[in-house]
Amino acid sequence: MLRRLRGVAPAGDQRPLRRFSGVRGAPGFQCIIRPLIGGGRQINEKLKLLLEQVAGGAVGVDQALGQLRHLPYEDLGFAKLDHHRGIRDALPEAVLGLGKTPDQVAAIGEKLVAQSGRLLVTRLDRDGYRALRTAVPDAEYDELARVAYVDREPRTLLPGVSIVCAGTSDLPVAREAQITARLAGSDASLISDVGVAGIHRLFDQLPALVQANVIVVIAGMEGALPSVVAGLVAVPVVAVPTSIGYGASFNGLAPLLAMLNSCAAGVSVVNIDNGFGAGYLAAVINNLAHQAPRAD
Repeated sequence: MLRRLRGVAPAGDQRPLRRFSGVRGAPGFQCIIRPLIGGGRQINEKLKLLLEQVAGGAVGVDQALGQLRHLPYEDLGFAKLDHHRGIRDALPEAVLGLGKTPDQVAAIGEKLVAQSGRLLVTRLDRDGYRALRTAVPDAEYDELARVAYVDREPRTLLPGVSIVCAGTSDLPVAREAQITARLAGSDASLISDVGVAGIHRLFDQLPALVQANVIVVIAGMEGALPSVVAGLVAVPVVAVPTSIGYGASFNGLAPLLAMLNSCAAGVSVVNIDNGFGAGYLAAVINNLAHQAPRAD
């Protein structure tokens, strides 16, 4: 970041620089704005417009500071909203609905989407969604994933993410991963019920899987599927253990340990039932893959 502020682009970074100098009230001030890959386009555009207005004298420095006071974060008392995250990361701040009251979810969601144009609330029940919908009428809800989301930034999604789950019971986690990846800019396909108990079902999907840049593999029970997939493809595999299984699966601990002990190379593992973390990581990897030629 310091290199960008000094006007030095990192090696290989071809994104356009915007320079603003001679800002009224701050002589000699220079600022470099470079749209962040995967970041919130709406926030980036707001920042560029504001700086252009300051540089042109249409907006004073004090007025600009007033508009920017909520940029780092906004304090609601019960929550401090990180409005800056949509600039730094692939997604604006996501909201974990679990443990929050419906009113808290609604207040947080309304503030976040107003700044970024996108919203993702995970582990949200119906009561929470009804409250959110009152504050954010265009919020959609996926019953299976228990995820509410808003996307006011139509854009072309990058191909390259495949999501594979072992059983139908793993679909809630798979849908959470799919929705997250799509909000982060990747067109994620979903292949379900191809677990190792019927491995021939997986083999039928190989032509599609070998074309992916990254594969999210979701499994409960003994958690063997990520190792099998990783042994068949030359791309990163993000493994997600689920809490699906009988007693000795220990609510996902057994597949978690199995995935951590995979003998196949190229497997990373997220937490139990963490579809959000897997979808986010897959989108970041896919974004990077689209920036550089893929080695066949």
